[in-house]
Parts: sequence; C-alpha cells; structure tokens
Amino acid sequence: MQQELTPRRRWGVLAICCCSLLLVSMDNTIVNVALPSIRRDLDASLSGLQWTIDAYTLVLASLLMLSGSTADRVGRRRVFQTGLVTFTLGSLLCSVAPGLGWLVAARVVQAIGGSMLNPVAMSIITNVFPDARERARAIGIWGAVVGLSMALGPVVGGALTETIGWRSIFWINVPVGLAAVVLAARFVPESKAARARRPDPLGQVLVATTLATVTYAIIEGPRHGWGSPLIVGLFAVSAFALAGLIAWELRRTEPLLELRFFRSVPFTGATVTAVTAFAAFGAFLFLNSLYLQDIRGFSPLQAGLCTLPMAVATFVMAPISGRIVGSRGVRLPLVTAGVCTMAAAAVLVTLTSSTPLPVLLGAYLVFGVGFGMVNSPITNTAVSGMPRAQAGVAAAVASTSRQVGSSLGVAISGSIAGAAAGVIGPGFAEATHPVWWLVLGCGAVIVVLALVATTARAQASTQRVASFFAEDAPAPAPVAVPAR
Repeated sequence: MQQELTPRRRWGVLAICCCSLLLVSMDNTIVNVALPSIRRDLDASLSGLQWTIDAYTLVLASLLMLSGSTADRVGRRRVFQTGLVTFTLGSLLCSVAPGLGWLVAARVVQAIGGSMLNPVAMSIITNVFPDARERARAIGIWGAVVGLSMALGPVVGGALTETIGWRSIFWINVPVGLAAVVLAARFVPESKAARARRPDPLGQVLVATTLATVTYAIIEGPRHGWGSPLIVGLFAVSAFALAGLIAWELRRTEPLLELRFFRSVPFTGATVTAVTAFAAFGAFLFLNSLYLQDIRGFSPLQAGLCTLPMAVATFVMAPISGRIVGSRGVRLPLVTAGVCTMAAAAVLVTLTSSTPLPVLLGAYLVFGVGFGMVNSPITNTAVSGMPRAQAGVAAAVASTSRQVGSSLGVAISGSIAGAAAGVIGPGFAEATHPVWWLVLGCGAVIVVLALVATTARAQASTQRVASFFAEDAPAPAPVAVPAR
C-alpha cells in the first residue's frame, strides 16, 4: 500500500542520502591531497598516482548504470544499504594496504560500493520529491553537499595526513558509513520501478571494456609510446567495444544504456556537460595537489587550505544554482559555470613555480564558483522530463558521465604533464600549461551547450522522448514501504 511521506520525513531521507554523497565526494578530495605522501611512502610513479584515482572513478563509471537499473529492479533502499557496507569495507582495506597494488585493489572495492550510492540516492530523492520545484531545491542541497565535502576534504585530509599519516584519511568513512546504514534501515522507504528491467550482462562488459581500455591507453601511453602495438591495440579495442555497445543496446528492449534518452537534446547536453566539467575538475584537483606540495613545498594541510576558496565557493554557489534552476531554468547557471571555468584556466595557463599565491587563490575561487553552478543543472536536466519509473537509469547516466569525465581528466592531464616534465620536479608547472588550455576549452564547450540545449526546439525533443516511455508504460508514484 502506498504511503504518503510527511515533509519532515522527506527532508530526513534527503539528509540520509546526502551522507552517501558526503562519503563518495569527500573521498576524492581527501585522496588528492594525500597523493604526494602516498607517492613517497609507497614509492609510486606519476602513473601509479593516476591509477590510485582512476581505479576508483573507472569502476564507478562502469557500474553506475548497472547499480541504477538493479536498484530500480530489486529495491533502491536494499541496494543503497549494500553500497554503504561495501564502501565502508573498502575504506578499511585502503587504510591497511601494504603497497600500491593493494591500495589500487582496495580502491576498486570502494568504488563497487560507491557505485550503489549516488545514483541510487538520487533516484530515491527523485521519487520522494515528486513536485518539480521542491525537487529542484532538494537537488540544490544535494549539490551543496558536494561543496561541503570539498571544503572538509582538503582541510581534514591535509590535517590527518600531516599529523597521523595518509592511511587515516580512509578511517573517517567508517563511522559515517555505519551511521548511514542504520538510518537508511530506519527512515528510507523502499521503492522500485513499476516494471523491472532485465539484466544486460553483455552491455555491462562492453561498457567496462570501453572505459578501461581507453583510460589504460591514455595513462600508459607516455611510458610505452603512443605508437606502440599495446597502446594502438588498446585504442582499437576501445573503439570496437564502443561500436559493439551501441549496436547491441539498440537491439535490446530493455538496455543497460537507454540510448533513446539521447534523442533529448537537453539530456545529451547535460551528459556532455558533465563529462567536460568533471574532466576539468579532475585535472584541476590532480595537478594542483601535486603542484602545491611537490613544487611549492607546502605541507598537506597548507595545500588543503589553499584549495579552500574553491571548496567554499562551490558550497555557497551550489544551492544558489539550485534555486536559479527551480525559478529560471538551467541556462544562466551553465553559462556562468562555463565562463568561470574559462576565466580560471586563463590564469593557470601562465602558471610557474613562483606564481603569486593571491593569484592562485583567486583562480581557485573563480573555478569553485563555476563548479558550484554546474552540478544542479546537470542533475535536474538529466531527471526532469523523464518518467519517474526510469529515474534510476537516467540518474545513473548523469553520474556515469561525471565519473567518465573525472577519469579522463586525471588520465589526460597526468599523461600530458608527465610526458612533458618527465617527473614531478623542475618544469612541472610549465608542463601543465597545455592542460589548462584544454580546461579553458572545456569551459567554452559548457557555454555553447548551455545556449544550444535550452532552446524551445531542444525542450520539445525532451517531450518527444518522454512520450516514447509513456507509450511503453505509465509512470506511477513509487511504492513506499514503511521501514521495519
């Protein structure tokens, strides 16, 4: 029997879901600050540091759509709780890893759990908040938690790394994860899609193959040579896997990757925007963490404090972006995000080993404003206009796009800077200049997509896509089961 949730219960569910976002988002910023310490302690190369980040984001990107569709099929609360337990276990394993290989493997375990958190939590929120304006405000709060995690991550991670050691950065996930498991069992209502989607194992394998091979080729290209048989072969495998994925998914009635979503211009724009924005973000965090500590000689805590302007700006702007999306639409926040990304990158293209600190902090602040504005429009566009029965899949595509972008940002930035500088040392700051030009280009893409994907013709394409699913089945409200 359907149960109507009270406003207090709905906002309580949002708070619990935000705990999962805090775990996953904070983990990224904390690990970036600790990279130089991990490199020294485990004698890791630049590519090894890239894998420390990308092993996590790659597995996330590979499994997010599977987790979203599985949650729609077997129960969102059940999958959400499983993800919390797995992520907490992975964090414990990371804290005791004896070598780089073990750390990367433990990051994979973390990512398996993380893949069951954010898209499933967003699906829960979408179903708990059926009103569009209320949902936009909830998504704005969701985006603000990203800023909060960024504000806490660098400072807390820097302090822990400097005083206790880098292993302690994984310990803080444990109490938060356990608390979220208990609260979810008590307060989050169970819900499923009206019709269960069948598993798509071949599609899942093709997604993982595409992402893993292209990322491996980009990261290892400088070491093996871009023209080596291994790297060329990996790029070829990635291209064939992608072509096979598209062909296979077009033939399925219930595909893992719902390609009909991409007939919506706003949805496609949101997907590409997510990839470009998070590629810029991934490159930014990865390179600046290394630059501030290994080139400028800052301690982990000092480096964390330097990135605080970016984190605070993201925290402040995210709810503002959510309110603007709810009242005026997504164009203004997206244009602002793109312009700010371009402005910050324009400063960093002149980066040297002695760039004045106020200039750096100003660039970080402007970048944070842009990043804070971009999240709510991406999420809102991805789920708005789609039947709520498809909420898990639509939210998973948006989340996957973010992780794909972050993976590519780390892989490409590390390969470009590493190939130019050889090692992290003199010349590293100048070696990052091509990366900042690419980040500037990402900002330009965001602006163009914001203008193209918000026209009346683009909005009409979303209505046509929604009608495709309406013909398949109605989109009733979720079935809420009281927690026992």
